[in-house]
Amino acid sequence: MKIIIHISRFLVGALFIFSGFIKLNDPLGFSYKLEEFFSTDVLNIPFLQPYALLIAVFVVVFEVVLGVFLLIGYKPKFTVWSLLIMIVFFTFLTFYAWYFDKVKDCGCFGDFLKLKPVESFIKDVILLVFILILFFGMKHIKPLFGKLVTTILALLGFILSLWFAYHVLMHLPLIDFRAYKVGNNIKDGMSVPENAAKPIQEFYWKFNIDGKEEIITTNGSYPDVKGDYVSVESKIIDEGYQPPILDFSIESDDEDLTDYFLSEDKLIMVVSYSLEHIDRSSLNALKKVTDEAIKKGYTVIGLTASGADAKRNIKESYHLDFDFYLCDEKALKTVVRANPGILKLNKGTVIQKLHYNDMDDLEL
Repeated sequence: MKIIIHISRFLVGALFIFSGFIKLNDPLGFSYKLEEFFSTDVLNIPFLQPYALLIAVFVVVFEVVLGVFLLIGYKPKFTVWSLLIMIVFFTFLTFYAWYFDKVKDCGCFGDFLKLKPVESFIKDVILLVFILILFFGMKHIKPLFGKLVTTILALLGFILSLWFAYHVLMHLPLIDFRAYKVGNNIKDGMSVPENAAKPIQEFYWKFNIDGKEEIITTNGSYPDVKGDYVSVESKIIDEGYQPPILDFSIESDDEDLTDYFLSEDKLIMVVSYSLEHIDRSSLNALKKVTDEAIKKGYTVIGLTASGADAKRNIKESYHLDFDFYLCDEKALKTVVRANPGILKLNKGTVIQKLHYNDMDDLEL
């Protein structure tokens, strides 16, 4: 029994630390996932959306800390009870996302590893079993070190986790797992190979045949049936090949300029998913940096999901000498975890990516 408990202790502790660190590396990204869960289309608790970032930081710090506590044997009763409550909550979320098909990715491992809801649910059920083993064998969880050393290690785990979360929020994730990371080419990320797997979709046609409703399944073609059409529903069986970058574009009011700008060899892209929520204290520094870039021959553009009035207001208020173009909000939140953020590109390849707190580091 003791061996099983020690194995469970190591596996649960290591996985909680790893999973927590991945999300701790990008708490803003995890907060976007929580906003999706809180939305009216999923859990219907939109009043929590303004607090998504605060909740995200608390959850990921607590996740890492619990993993550390379990491995070093600090306060076993508190730790195991907390682990049990947390895994029951996570299991409920992943089951809900899978059963009701509301969320395509639970965000358990951030952008490092995308899991389907059913995969996340199975993972949480397995974890729940291991944690229940720890719960019933709690008396066998002993500290690895003396009381003072264990307390110091527990405190260090909490302080370092909190500091790391603050650091990446004030700058950018230490490790970038997204398709827009430095060195990647955006045009390549949007392309689909000629031999890529095509999506497979089934259509379920409902017909009234001789007074009885029947369902005819096809791959999209209209059934050759002698009866009265009632309705049709569809289901994606296999999504096929999905390029790493979706929904990215650079659009003016009347044309798509994506290929044009991604062919520029000296491009500075200012990204703000929402100009209404942009950090205005950074805009004077932003003007200084972009003016300098223009002087040195760079093409400077802005990307936002905001409307024409917000674009005009920001440009006139801060005398910005570049234009904002339209892009999908979700795509911009993925491009850079800052509002605003700056990217330097060469023919679509990301050369440098900066948080607004680090704009002075832009290499021109």
